[in-house]
Amino acid sequence: MTEVEKSRRAFRTPSDLHNVYELLDEVRLRPSMWVRRGSLQHLYSMLAGYAIALEIHGIDESFDFGNDGPFAEWLWPRLGMSYPSALGWAVEIENAAEKSGTPAMELFSTLLDEFRAERDHPQDPAAK
Repeated sequence: MTEVEKSRRAFRTPSDLHNVYELLDEVRLRPSMWVRRGSLQHLYSMLAGYAIALEIHGIDESFDFGNDGPFAEWLWPRLGMSYPSALGWAVEIENAAEKSGTPAMELFSTLLDEFRAERDHPQDPAAK
């Protein structure tokens, strides 16, 4: 076994995952396995199903990825939009990715990392 193979994290099954962020970490590692053609719209559909399952099963988990959720609210100004998009975050990130020549999944991953960093470590407004 090569060093690269040793350092690669083992595949986790859905039953090994504990929240939506762990799921998104798996998607990032193997996007073509989880999301058809790297489409963020397909990813959004998968996340919508995740949110519905949380509700059906009465699971109390914070879910940030609805079109009016915390991720979308954070995203609009980040994409230079002064109001929410009726098209949703997946379409708007795909549009921004196309304009910048970046794969949509790559841009989503970058934005997700920034969102998580700001959410987990908010800056003090007085420090600016």
